[in-house]
Amino acid sequence: MIFKLGELFCGPGGLAYGAINASIENPLFKIVHQWANDYDADTCETYRFNICPDKPDTVYHADIRHFDLSNLAPINALAFGFPCNDYSIVGEQKGIGGLYGPLYSYGIKALNLYRPLWFLAENVGGLRSANAGNTFKKILKEMENAGYTVTPHLYKFEEYGVPQARHRIIIVGIRNDLDVIYRVPSPVPYSSLDNTCKTAIEIPPIPVNALNNEPTRQSEKVIKRLKYINPGENAFTANIPEELQLNVKGAKISQIYKRLDPNKPAYTVTGSGGGGTHIYHWSEHRALTNRERARLQTFPDSYKFFGSKEKVRKQIGMAIPCKGVQIIFEAILRSFAHIDYEYIEANIKE
Repeated sequence: MIFKLGELFCGPGGLAYGAINASIENPLFKIVHQWANDYDADTCETYRFNICPDKPDTVYHADIRHFDLSNLAPINALAFGFPCNDYSIVGEQKGIGGLYGPLYSYGIKALNLYRPLWFLAENVGGLRSANAGNTFKKILKEMENAGYTVTPHLYKFEEYGVPQARHRIIIVGIRNDLDVIYRVPSPVPYSSLDNTCKTAIEIPPIPVNALNNEPTRQSEKVIKRLKYINPGENAFTANIPEELQLNVKGAKISQIYKRLDPNKPAYTVTGSGGGGTHIYHWSEHRALTNRERARLQTFPDSYKFFGSKEKVRKQIGMAIPCKGVQIIFEAILRSFAHIDYEYIEANIKE
C-alpha cells in the first residue's frame, strides 16, 4: 500500500524526509510525497530541492489562513507540525489565544476534507500545559470528532538514537473505521546507539566545502567568556570574571552561552534567539555552524538549505529530527501491514 502524504506547515522537510525514507519488512508499504504547504518562501525552496525536485509545483508557498485546501491532489495520509510558538515553555505561553495557537484547526479541516487513513501531528511538550491543559484536550477532541483514534505521546528523541535532547508531543491518528492499531515504538532497540553530540558532529568529518557550513563571527569578548565555560556549563553556572559576566536580571535561561557536553546528546537546537543562543562547541571557542546543527537534527550532509544564514538557522531549529520521526512512520507502516514490533504504552492519556 502506498500512502500519498499531504503536509501542512511543512518546514524544510524534516517530517517529509523521515516519511519518504521509512521502510519496513514489506516493501509494498511506503510513503510518498503528494503535496505540501508553508508560509515561508525560502523554506518552501528547501523542501522542493530535497524532497520533491521533480515536482516543485506540489509545494505551495502560502499563508494557511488564505490557502484553498479544497482543490489539492487526493491524499490518504496527512502530516502537520502546526506552529509551536504559542505553546513553547520558552516564552509567554499564549496557547490557543495567541497568533499561532488556532492554526492547528487547518489540520482538522484537512482531515475532514480528505479523510486520510492516518495522520501525524507534532508540537512541543508545552502544548499539554497551555491554558491549564484545556487547549490540548480541545485539540484531541476535535481530532476524535473528525473520526480518528488518537495516540498522543511525548517522544524523547535522544532515547531513539538522536544526538539531541529534543522532546515533542506527536499525535498519531488512525481512522476509526479501520482494523488498525498504532502503538508507540519502543526506544529499547536504539539504546545501544552512540548518540553523543561529539560523534554526530565529528564522524565522519564535515567536508571543508560542505553546504551551509559558514562559521559564525565571534567577538573577542565572547571568545574570552567562552574560555571560562566548561563543557556542559552556561554563562550563569560557570566561574566567569565579573567583567565578562552577563548583566541579566530576572530569569536566566540555561542555554545562554552553554557549551555542549561531548559525551552526551546536545541540548535542544532552537531556531531563533540573540547572543548566546547559538549552541557552543565543547572545546573550540565558537558557536556551531548550521551544518553542525543540521547533523544534530539528523539531516544528511547533502541536505541543502536555502536562504540567509539566520533563515537557515531558523529552518533547522524549527524542524523535527528526520531519523527520529522515521521510526514513528515505520511504526505506522508496520501497523497497517500488521507486522509486530516492539512497543511501549503511550505516556499521555487523554
